[in-house]
Amino acid sequence: MSASPQTALPERLRQVGERLGRREAEHGEALAAARRQAEVLRARVAEALEAFHRAAEAAGAPHLRVELGPVRTDDKHLRAVQFDLGRGRHRAIVTVKSRGEVTLVGPFRAGKVEGPCLSFPADSEGEIETALGGFLERFLEEAATP
Repeated sequence: MSASPQTALPERLRQVGERLGRREAEHGEALAAARRQAEVLRARVAEALEAFHRAAEAAGAPHLRVELGPVRTDDKHLRAVQFDLGRGRHRAIVTVKSRGEVTLVGPFRAGKVEGPCLSFPADSEGEIETALGGFLERFLEEAATP
């Protein structure tokens, strides 16, 4: 007795899910560590953006608000996580890869080529902190330029 077309597709995809799940399971711990680091970086960025928002509003420009996205699976790298910053078409991305690398992408305009990118070993906290400051400044300047 052969499987009906309605059960054949779910079974095929169950098998693919099982195979890919086994393959990717070995990266789970490193990916969880990347997610934890991304959450820490996102919290630091959120705190800094809140200071920016308060200062911009106090200066009379409350419309300079920037959206900060959640940590999620990276768009390009399956074994990485990212969070985004956006204002209008202006974007910046912070990616943390399971292999122990933090990459700052942008700033760039949505629909345009991403870049430039800066990558750092995940354990170089001082370098990341310094670069993150310049990265956020460039993004905010570009995002607030008419």
